[in-house]
Amino acid sequence: MEENTRPGGMSRRKFLAATSGAALLFTLGGLRGTAWSAPFELPPLPWADNALEPVISARTIGFHYGKHHQGYLNNLNKLAAGTEYADMPLEQVVAATAGKADKVGVFNNAAQTWNHTFYWNSLSPKGGGTPPAGLKQKMADSFGDVETCLKELSAAATGRFASGWAWLVSDGGTLKVMNTMNADTPLTLGLKPLLTIDVWEHAYYLDYQNRRADYVKAVLEKLANWEFAAANLG
Repeated sequence: MEENTRPGGMSRRKFLAATSGAALLFTLGGLRGTAWSAPFELPPLPWADNALEPVISARTIGFHYGKHHQGYLNNLNKLAAGTEYADMPLEQVVAATAGKADKVGVFNNAAQTWNHTFYWNSLSPKGGGTPPAGLKQKMADSFGDVETCLKELSAAATGRFASGWAWLVSDGGTLKVMNTMNADTPLTLGLKPLLTIDVWEHAYYLDYQNRRADYVKAVLEKLANWEFAAANLG
């Protein structure tokens, strides 16, 4: 596994972070106000590595962010160097390589780099609780009520066989819940991600072992960054 070091060199466009409402504002197919191009850099976490305790430990964050996320990004830089992908924004790399068997390595590392950045911003030390009014109304319109939306999101996360992600997405203004396997992402399906839960084992195993349902429950109740999801909804 890669060491926790920044990739060499500076990106052509700096990763732009944040506002008080949400650490990053994502739009479908891109980050609002920025574009990543190779060599890609690891964005800083939007909170201290111990800020999510006791739900997610600093030890888990250290391995997950410092080893796994950094490793995907380092691999992406190696694979993109000297290719057409070196001058593409990250989301364009994801889109250009999706479904191509000969580009699966580039896709997996690009998508996992994007997915993890989105996941960190889907979490907040002040998360959980009641979603903002606009998002709450969308949940009610799409699922009947907030509780049903959360139950479906929990089921998508706990029911994802093996590794993957659970997502709350917007599909033409209607909210939906889905899960994806491995590095797959709603970006390639024309859907707008609002919030995600990482259910790869490295996201929770140090803290919860095989109790994925306990991890998912704690994330939704205490860490889910509904302000971020509302900002993505627009």
